[in-house]
Amino acid sequence: MEASLTFSQDMDDEYEKLIRRMNPPRVVIDNKTCKNATVVQVDSANKHGILLEVVQFLTDLNLVITKAYISSDGGWFMDVFKVTDQDGNKVMNEEVLDYIQKSLGPDSTFMTRSVGVLPSLDYTSIELLGRDRPGLLSEVCAVLAHLKCNVVNAEVWTHNTRAAAVMQITDQETGCAIADPERLARIEQLLRNVLRGSNHSKEAKTMVSHCDTHTERRLHQMMFADRDYERVYDDALEDRERPNVSVVNWYDKDYSVVTIRCKDRPKLLFDTVCTLTDMQYVVFHGSVDAEGTEAYQEYYIRHLDGSPVKSDAERQRVIHCLEAAIKRRVSEGLKLELCTTDRVGLLSDVTRIFRENGLTVSRAEVTTRASKAVNTFYVRDASGYPVDAKTIESIRDAIGQTILKVKGTHKELKQVTQESQSSRFLFGGLFKSRSFCNFSLLGPTLE
Repeated sequence: MEASLTFSQDMDDEYEKLIRRMNPPRVVIDNKTCKNATVVQVDSANKHGILLEVVQFLTDLNLVITKAYISSDGGWFMDVFKVTDQDGNKVMNEEVLDYIQKSLGPDSTFMTRSVGVLPSLDYTSIELLGRDRPGLLSEVCAVLAHLKCNVVNAEVWTHNTRAAAVMQITDQETGCAIADPERLARIEQLLRNVLRGSNHSKEAKTMVSHCDTHTERRLHQMMFADRDYERVYDDALEDRERPNVSVVNWYDKDYSVVTIRCKDRPKLLFDTVCTLTDMQYVVFHGSVDAEGTEAYQEYYIRHLDGSPVKSDAERQRVIHCLEAAIKRRVSEGLKLELCTTDRVGLLSDVTRIFRENGLTVSRAEVTTRASKAVNTFYVRDASGYPVDAKTIESIRDAIGQTILKVKGTHKELKQVTQESQSSRFLFGGLFKSRSFCNFSLLGPTLE
């Protein structure tokens, strides 16, 4: 049976290679037609997931997709993207344009492999999933520091009371991936204990991987599998903030038409296409317009088996999953950026200072570039109040005024009044006193 399955997969791979040789992908980059964007046209033999691969590739280059026209009906994939750099200008860098041409063109290997399954010897990837709570990231980082693990890259999302993280760690002494199975098992167990918390939640999950996965796609998959799209509460405030997502059937053409209207933000297109792909839907036609502050997306989809959405329950599930995909990356809280020389335990120290000052991290991006730590945190007051300006200044004094900076809008900050000081003492102190309370769960293994 296994031999038959392997033979079938090999035949599929050879057939795909033949189709590719007969119809090599073609990329046309045009900087003349549109006055405010670079036009990238991609033509290729069609396969499931190819739209996500191209969108992911352009997004990973930090390009902003302002408009897109999608057509993949039949055996051919023809898409047009209007892209700009982060400053809203045309892409004029010849190295970047050449890289796009080579990566998506006829000589590339990009569109012949699966997304993110390459082995890595540089680091070990750890996936964490559990119930969100104040101080959770601090506790996780403290355990890793104690176990002599250095966090070189990480991304943390929280949504609907759930928290997910993908962390890339190295051994403190060697600076390489951790290979010892017993040590990895111990790291997994201790992190699982922290995720479970004092209520010994069975919902906590940890997994160690030596593969170089695409972090953001993996986070979507983890939270989707955890069913974070199932609403915990449904009040009027959430209704006002909810994206406008609709799904209707076009019976004459056997399509389901998905329309999305919401506030535009970076990587929105990737998030929605990723979710539709992982839900096993195929986008046959579509258009995207994100030139203003609001984004509009329209997709004509069918399930991988060729059928449109079949029931109201399925329709509601698609809507809720797309809403969750959009809101997972919504940056709730005050944006803080840290830039300094990387060292072992840096992330543990910074998140400890956040926790001791009554702040909780709603989202985090941790990167290491040439021995420099470049980290972004979105923080909120753990007691639910706006973040005090004095609290932020105190944190910046402790970490370094030039190292930690406040970015973006200051609307999440509030000036301290006598009433707010009293509130912070009564409620904020509750979370400060919780510091490392869950370390008792680690037992003698930390000694």
